[in-house]
Amino acid sequence: MSQDAVAQESTSDGAGASGQLSHRAILTIMTGLLMGMFLAALDQTIVSTAIRTIADDLNGYSLQAWVTTAYLITSTIVTPLYGKLSDMYGRKPFFMTAITLFIIGSLLCATATSMYELAVYRAVQGLGAGGLFSLALTIIGDIVPPRERAKYQGYFLAVFGTSSVLGPVLGGLFAGQSSILAITGWRWVFLVNVPLGFIALVIVYRVLNYDQIRGEKRPLDWWGATALVVGLVPLLIAAEQGREWGWGDPKTVACFIIGAIGVVAFVAVEKAMGEAAIIPLRVFKNRVFAQGIVISVIIGAVMFGAISILPQYFQVLRGSSPTVAGLQLLPMVLGLMSASIVSGQAISRTGRYKIFPIIGVILITVTTYLMHWISIDTPLWLVMVMAFFLGFGLGNLMQPLTLALQNVLPPKDMGVSTSSATFFRQIGGTLGVAVFFSILFSRLGPNIRDEIEQAATTPDFRKGVAEAVASSDPSVAALGKALRSGAGGAGSVLNDTSVIPKLPSAVAEPIKVGFAHSMDTVFLSVSIMSVVAMIVVFLWKEVPLRGASGAQAAAEEQAAELAVATDVVTGSTEPADDKVGKHEADRPYARHLAEDSGDSRT
Repeated sequence: MSQDAVAQESTSDGAGASGQLSHRAILTIMTGLLMGMFLAALDQTIVSTAIRTIADDLNGYSLQAWVTTAYLITSTIVTPLYGKLSDMYGRKPFFMTAITLFIIGSLLCATATSMYELAVYRAVQGLGAGGLFSLALTIIGDIVPPRERAKYQGYFLAVFGTSSVLGPVLGGLFAGQSSILAITGWRWVFLVNVPLGFIALVIVYRVLNYDQIRGEKRPLDWWGATALVVGLVPLLIAAEQGREWGWGDPKTVACFIIGAIGVVAFVAVEKAMGEAAIIPLRVFKNRVFAQGIVISVIIGAVMFGAISILPQYFQVLRGSSPTVAGLQLLPMVLGLMSASIVSGQAISRTGRYKIFPIIGVILITVTTYLMHWISIDTPLWLVMVMAFFLGFGLGNLMQPLTLALQNVLPPKDMGVSTSSATFFRQIGGTLGVAVFFSILFSRLGPNIRDEIEQAATTPDFRKGVAEAVASSDPSVAALGKALRSGAGGAGSVLNDTSVIPKLPSAVAEPIKVGFAHSMDTVFLSVSIMSVVAMIVVFLWKEVPLRGASGAQAAAEEQAAELAVATDVVTGSTEPADDKVGKHEADRPYARHLAEDSGDSRT
């Protein structure tokens, strides 16, 4: 191995790669990581509540999906690139690059004059966001041993919890103001990221200093990156736009075909590139890692699917504003945080983690199944209790899953393992949201029509329709006329659900019931997918956690390899296996890695 392959990143605090950082040093570094993660987490929630106002102001309501899709595509594609490059060249420069790109993208978004411009600028923002999550988790993997790492995950989930509550409130506040300091209110949804980003950049520059063992420098896999773009972009576009276009539409079919060709090309290129690949295919030979990736995809679909549907319930059926709906999700956030803290402490004490994904997937399966019985008459407190247990299940899955995937591969692959987990969870989430929303909207029209037809024979409904026709609100009057003429009105409701709270109760009731029945179908579908995840989790093999941090373990491995190489030159007779195995007591994962990958050496 060349000396470049074992070059260490210089530090300002003198901490050695082979020495464990103190709790204070870890918390200092985490300050910068949490600031970076807060930026990305806040952006996900703050934009969601303001996007309708933004689209109306930019005269592009029908184009708002492209704003979300552009951000999603770039953030997903660059995630594995950040992991691979940071393994070779160090974490700090790429984490700072991610923050810088995010700041630039945010500033550009605030200047957008059309939805097309906003989509392009959100793509720039996504280039930065893709590195914020994965690199923060990777860096923690470098400096904290897996067994101790679980104790620190509460800090990260506190960031997610805070942003989940603060984001919708701020988004609604900014979007609701005509102007703030002579700037249109919604533009502050993006401008707020700029000062926060500069603070994060300064903190990261000052505190993110630790010895990282860099991997061997290899040519960048440009062909693999190109094939990844060709494969993912059409598939993500089809997943996001397929419902609008129609799944049999030529545009959707073309996206699937091009995407499939790109994926096949990506696999072929990665196989040819070997260790230089963005995602080396050898990592999937490890059965534990491969199973973990399957779980990540399924859980991503379940998690994002359930989280996307719940706000619809609160806003459409309960009449909550986006801000209030965000606050009503607080029990789920509390459940997620509490489960993470409890599981983190238990994992730190015992070194065992598999029981927590089992608990999590069982809770998610049972809770989503119970949610498919929710109706418009279900007490709100009961729905929020279910949301708590859904969050509690997710909290037992998210961090233990990332922890396990980081632990099962060699420390030199810390960036690859962490970014792969994030990458495939995002892919699963994208597909999950697309599938579950397709189920929702495919059932909405027929269910609402059926409920309206049943209610149309009642005097209360006919009276309500007459009141709607006479309403001074144009949208209410238009819907009333459609119902009176027998046109149904379901289509107009699907295009603008804000009309529902304005309708007379006798007219709104059957529409809400139709929504409730459609959401029931979605939650039942989520629970069925959770059963698949449950099977995979039960079959998943647990690998004992390392007692050393990623940086420590990498330093020990490279020192042992150098010792073996030196013996070859000097003619030492000490068995090489003894030298390589000197730290084996602190690397119980190594034997499992060799067994599961079919390799004979650690």
